[in-house]
Amino acid sequence: MKTGAVYLIGAGPGDPDLLTVKAARLLASAEIVLHDDLVPEAILSLAGPRALRVSVGKRCGTKKITQAEINQLIVEKARQGLTVVRLKSGDPLVFGRAAEEMDALRTAGIAFEIVPGITAAFAAASALQCSLTDRRAASGIVFRSGHHAPDATADHICDPAAATRIVYMPGRDFTAIASEWRAEGLPPEFPCIAISHAARPDQQITVTTLAALATTEPGPAPVLLLAGWVFETIRSDAPGLQPLVRSALAELEVAHQTGLLPVESPAK
Repeated sequence: MKTGAVYLIGAGPGDPDLLTVKAARLLASAEIVLHDDLVPEAILSLAGPRALRVSVGKRCGTKKITQAEINQLIVEKARQGLTVVRLKSGDPLVFGRAAEEMDALRTAGIAFEIVPGITAAFAAASALQCSLTDRRAASGIVFRSGHHAPDATADHICDPAAATRIVYMPGRDFTAIASEWRAEGLPPEFPCIAISHAARPDQQITVTTLAALATTEPGPAPVLLLAGWVFETIRSDAPGLQPLVRSALAELEVAHQTGLLPVESPAK
């Protein structure tokens, strides 16, 4: 039996008008929708009339289903040949435990696609008519969760290397940023990724580390610089990466193997 398609989709903050066109199209074609509790009926009703809708939501203090069971359900339904939509509140990649679901799908050898959604912070800022960034007052944004892994220590939570970093408009080169991050004590192997023209047909992705960041070409603007341990598993054999990216990673791997770049145990 042919494996079904799997889509991890962001439902946005709850207003159906803020759902992306792609999300609405895929939702209409779904055969099963595994959705969070917070996704409203107005969005769920966009699924086709024959689609099976299953609530797999977890609210604070109560759990209908564990994350491991959700992971298993996604894999199971895909193996049955169904078109599976995992519908998450906000954006699937922001505090949505999508990483665990993606790991389960990769382990099972099942391909998937991610469709971003508007995260709650941006909806809140729009409601307040207040910019989250202002060159006169705020040059950055910090996203934090009020919930942590059971074994998380205070040192880990406050560790600057424990947070994913995203830099908008990083400039023509990464020299200053690399110097700043080294001064903070981030290790040489701290994963860094530059994405030029993200989500466009001419998208370019360059994967590197802090050790080589200063000499990494940003690519044509607009560029985002992403860094953090969440990117540690993105390797030169990752599917879908351009040859340019694979070449850059291969060079870094050779440098590590030959001792040109130090390899240290991540202080996670």
